[in-house]
Amino acid sequence: MADPRFFTVQGPFSLKDLAAFISAELILADGHDDARQIDDVASLAQAGATQISFLDNVKYKADFTASSAGACIVAPEMAELAPKGMSLLVTKNPYKAYALIAQKFYPVDPSMDNQGFVDPSAVIGAGAVLGQGCVIKAGAVIGAGAKLADYVTVEPNAVINDNVEVGARSVIGANASLTHCLIGAHVRIYPGARIGQDGFGFAIDPAGHVKVPQLGRVIIEDSVEIGANTTIDRGAGPDTVIGQGTWIDNLVQIGHNVKIGRGCIIIAQTGVAGSTVLEDYAVLAAQVGVAGHLKIGMGARIAAQSGIMRDVEAGAEMMGSPALPIKQYMRQVATMKKFSRGKA
Repeated sequence: MADPRFFTVQGPFSLKDLAAFISAELILADGHDDARQIDDVASLAQAGATQISFLDNVKYKADFTASSAGACIVAPEMAELAPKGMSLLVTKNPYKAYALIAQKFYPVDPSMDNQGFVDPSAVIGAGAVLGQGCVIKAGAVIGAGAKLADYVTVEPNAVINDNVEVGARSVIGANASLTHCLIGAHVRIYPGARIGQDGFGFAIDPAGHVKVPQLGRVIIEDSVEIGANTTIDRGAGPDTVIGQGTWIDNLVQIGHNVKIGRGCIIIAQTGVAGSTVLEDYAVLAAQVGVAGHLKIGMGARIAAQSGIMRDVEAGAEMMGSPALPIKQYMRQVATMKKFSRGKA
């Protein structure tokens, strides 16, 4: 259960309301009624009679059957394994349903509809525009001509440079820096992220490399998340673009002119070199390296620690370095094992 020093719980909510909220079938335990109050979310092992948990992975089946949770979100095929005294919210996607209910108990930012506040130590540049309800915390800097829409939160010591625009209800994390960029609505930029700095562009010359001016921007569309200490370079001429609903983990590097589509997932320590295109819903797992000027097709999935050196077709699943289709890669691994054992 969440530490109340850091998280404020809402509720309680009735089983009926929770089931309706996630469009789940409600199966009541003996002695329960749909008005029964649930006051928090918790893990299967920790939940008590007034908490709700979830089962999404069969590895935790033993925890489920031994759990004391008053209610649990489960898939239909697991319902018959529920222990006595546990009501069930049955749905085909328990993990998504749990995420929604957890958000109901713990809204992402319950202060988003406040009246606004600017800390006296914040610096607001000439001509900057702050929308209704903006929160500008200690040490933050808002550059000249910057525009913040309604209910934007800027955490301590973040820097929003001149003429940057930030959409409604976005959150800029502590010590993040934004320059040469346009940020959409409902964007979350985590602490230490760097958005819009120079791309890595130069002409090689033995007499001294010559910097190529980086004249593009970074465009971040609505509902994007950008993890802590991630860096996104601005374009050299064309813009660097992050599509709507894409989620980027911590410690990711996005090079100049990269175009990322809608709903992509990019996991920690991945690097995407300049001018590469990721089409909608592509997934790059942890520590993937993608060379420049490539195209990763819609819905492609790249396994952790893979190296992408050529275009990837839509829907492909790739693994290894250089990356191969997963089945081909696994056959090669199996063959190498046979060689190493002298069985080939």
